Amino acid sequence: MTADLKLGIHVGYWQRDPEDHTETVLAAERLGYDSVFTAEAYGSDAFTPLTWYAARTSRISLGTAVVQLSARTPAATAMHALTLDALSGGRVILGLGASGPQVVEGWYGVPFPKPLARTREYIDILRQVWRREEPVTSAGPHYPLPFPGGAGLGKPLKSIVHPARPEIPVYLGAEGPKNVALAAEIAQGWLPMFIDPAQVDTVFGDSLAGRPDGFEIAATVTAIVTDDLDAALEFAKVPLAFYIGGMGAKDRNFHLDLIGRLGYGEQAARVQELFLAGRRDEAIRAVPDELADSISLLGPLGRIKERLQLWRDSPVTTLLLGGPKDEPTLRALRDLVRG
Repeated sequence: MTADLKLGIHVGYWQRDPEDHTETVLAAERLGYDSVFTAEAYGSDAFTPLTWYAARTSRISLGTAVVQLSARTPAATAMHALTLDALSGGRVILGLGASGPQVVEGWYGVPFPKPLARTREYIDILRQVWRREEPVTSAGPHYPLPFPGGAGLGKPLKSIVHPARPEIPVYLGAEGPKNVALAAEIAQGWLPMFIDPAQVDTVFGDSLAGRPDGFEIAATVTAIVTDDLDAALEFAKVPLAFYIGGMGAKDRNFHLDLIGRLGYGEQAARVQELFLAGRRDEAIRAVPDELADSISLLGPLGRIKERLQLWRDSPVTTLLLGGPKDEPTLRALRDLVRG
């Protein structure tokens, strides 16, 4: 149970003809929100928009949810994070995720297998870079340093930059039980996606059992303030249908697997079937109302206030609100959460 929920905003991907979220980010900072998070998939990156917002703010924490491991070597990610952390006055939260085989092998052109081992090795290298205690080395096998081949001239190196902080917080985006357990073991936080607060303990309790004191669980939550609950549900179903149907292979989709563990396996299979058949509007309608409602905050403020108790009764520590853009809505939601 979380006594005091922290609040952040999730502005998502920077897309074609993008909307600049600067005014939303500035409003969130004025209202005392704790963080702003950006994302990346297979188009724009997460760091550039975050740097844009960093230059316009002074207090709010700057997070990625998530940076994809396979997009950059560990050293490159460490460099991005330490540079932005220094420029922003120590405000970075580095959210990492393994993504899936379609993106990793189809977009980045690198192997996907053994994501848990790769994640562990990756984070070890990040921390070596930031701590700057000695030249960075890694025995591999996924990210060996120095590289055991090529010109044969590689040597262990130490960052020429002294990071603003030797320990930048690392959160893992994870859905499977083993990956969540890895987050609890080696990271400072977990970034769950599509999570029902009433089922965190039943679905992930064993995975989270070993988490240390102060471990953060920062859940992305679609929040729509409206008197038209049906319209809000329809909106909240769109990303569910897309991730269940399109963000993964037919026989290997981690998002579909998660929805199954939440108790909607048959319905999720139908959503995927419709989506892959090109019947996307039908796929959206096939997402159960109960599922969309359980992972979101939808409806009038009074209804949202009641449903917030489910999040307070869960192990979630931070709500990353996705959807609200205007200051009055951000203020109303802040007031509900902080009472």
